[in-house]
Amino acid sequence: MTELYLETFDKIAVVTLDAPPVNALTLARYAAIGHMFDSINDMKDINVVIFTAKGSKAFCAGLELREFLAATPEEDPERAEVVRATFKSIRHCKVPVIAAVNGPALGAGSVLASTSDIRIASEKATFSMPEINVGRCGGGAHTGRLVSQGMLRLMAFTGEQMSAWEAHRVGFVERVVPPRLLMPTAMDLAQVIAAKSRIGLVTMKEALNRIEDVPVDEGYEVEQYYSTKLMLTEDAREATRAVVEKRAPVFKGR
Repeated sequence: MTELYLETFDKIAVVTLDAPPVNALTLARYAAIGHMFDSINDMKDINVVIFTAKGSKAFCAGLELREFLAATPEEDPERAEVVRATFKSIRHCKVPVIAAVNGPALGAGSVLASTSDIRIASEKATFSMPEINVGRCGGGAHTGRLVSQGMLRLMAFTGEQMSAWEAHRVGFVERVVPPRLLMPTAMDLAQVIAAKSRIGLVTMKEALNRIEDVPVDEGYEVEQYYSTKLMLTEDAREATRAVVEKRAPVFKGR
């Protein structure tokens, strides 16, 4: 079983990992997550995704170590390809992804959060890169997009957990809330995003992904290119008219 569920609520998709006791990732679960996010790209009535997990022990404890021990070095490149595809599917999901992190996020679990667009953490959440403790290497490319090189190396060389509040301090997490407010906070934010034009959200996310690693002047030129593309859509014109006319926009998806 993949233990992965999808629910939809008025332009919001909620993807939930439910693999007791600690939501560890087998290769099948990696693949299921990737396939689910790929399928969301085709859902024209979805504007935003919340990615969360069930249980009180962990958001995701990372790689399922018993399965890893049974794998051979010869199998590792093929397994790694599945893992890369999963993280790519989340990061390049057409619409914004909010990670609602309910507990410890270890290794690949922390990367699931880092490949999302926005991270909201329960006060019980922690983040770590324990690969050094299990003879692995990974997670730095995605985590390093969000924290300083010093913090990245501190996490990678020690494998120690970072609290939700420390993660907020160093810029890895956008909001920290009491456990009971995690999903309500994520849903409130999702509703704000869901009310926007899907065309605008898709275009904005693609632009932001493209400019992340380019010089400022080149990045702004790319943004202007996407802005011009938006001008050709009815939704963009409707957004401007709605602001001028002081009313809520009515988007048509074109």
